[in-house]
Amino acid sequence: MPMNKTKKSVAVIGGGPAAIMLAAHLNENLFDVTIYEKNKAPGRKFLVAGDGGFNLTHSEDIEAFIQRYTPPGFLEKSLLEFTNTDLCEILKDLGIETFIGSSKRIFPVKGLKPIDVLNAFLAHLEKKDVKILTGHTWKGWDVNNKLQFDKITEDTVERINVKTDITVFSLGGASWKVTGSDGLWANVFSEKGIKTVPFQPSNCAYEIKWNEELLKAAEGTPLKNINLSCGDKERSGEVVITKFGMEGGAIYALSAPIRKQLDEKEFASIFIDLKPGIALQQIKDKFSNRGNRSIKKLLVDRLSLNEAQIALLKFSLTKEEFTDPVLLAQSIKKLPLKITGMGEMDEAISTVGGVALREVDENFQLVKLPNTYCIGEMLNWDAPTGGYLLQGCFSMGWYVAEHLNKLK
Repeated sequence: MPMNKTKKSVAVIGGGPAAIMLAAHLNENLFDVTIYEKNKAPGRKFLVAGDGGFNLTHSEDIEAFIQRYTPPGFLEKSLLEFTNTDLCEILKDLGIETFIGSSKRIFPVKGLKPIDVLNAFLAHLEKKDVKILTGHTWKGWDVNNKLQFDKITEDTVERINVKTDITVFSLGGASWKVTGSDGLWANVFSEKGIKTVPFQPSNCAYEIKWNEELLKAAEGTPLKNINLSCGDKERSGEVVITKFGMEGGAIYALSAPIRKQLDEKEFASIFIDLKPGIALQQIKDKFSNRGNRSIKKLLVDRLSLNEAQIALLKFSLTKEEFTDPVLLAQSIKKLPLKITGMGEMDEAISTVGGVALREVDENFQLVKLPNTYCIGEMLNWDAPTGGYLLQGCFSMGWYVAEHLNKLK
């Protein structure tokens, strides 16, 4: 059959989750879609993300789900149009069954790996005649605003120019450079007059200067069923004490307020509630009628604190405070810790920074470049781990595709 001459060309630059969902939802009767990927295959960060437990999204009610994102409201329209439930339906249509784990996160059924999910999407794209060109590194625009790529083969690098009707950038953030997310594109955007925000790590390890005694007792030990707070934000879950400091889901979820305090005063204050299920007065009561029991024995016998938790209390308190039942009880409910830095950006699960949000309109179209869109982690937004990052990317991809499908 002859090609439909009324079709518009869409260049999607980057082959991550946002780009793949966009291409999967674009109407093939309206658009000729080409994904330009600089790696040898698309979806490398998607595959690496599955190494630590492959949760695709979270089962939380969508109204609460929306509140997990920073800045508030930025992704509300996208998430309401393409929810966590919608994602599960799409996956089911692709042959990927999911289940809700004990953490309320949503996973593919056991036996399915990240590569299986990626291949299901890629097979769908092939049916839609989406072209995927690998080994194409985007280098910017020429004087006529054509896209420039370095086409890389085993022996040569060829500079090519591409004219397209619509461009969708999905270039990722600046962590896990091995997957291609190096953030270097931000320099090209800045030179084009598009405001960018410097990248910073998020969902990363945070530095706390422990002493040797604490590390000997607690390094590598998870602190489970705790509450963490920073500023007016509070999250429950668990963390792990490391030589560098602390990491884990509960502290990742506080990345935004921790980062804000670090930017403002070069340290951040967090507080741990070691026993969130027990009121302060109940803890005080457990210290009464102690007889000849030591404080440590009371902590073990009556509060079920482990060696790591007790070491943490000793690290943060003076000897006098540790042996004072009132001050100790208060500290069990609100133990202060000082964060002095963040882990390496390339080791962070995600980053913030990239294209400033005021540079895009409500449909993620660049204000200064008509018919040019930005989606995914390359925009300056943030979310905790647990499926929220992936869902945000999938929802943006779907939202922009739906917007383009409706254009006259």
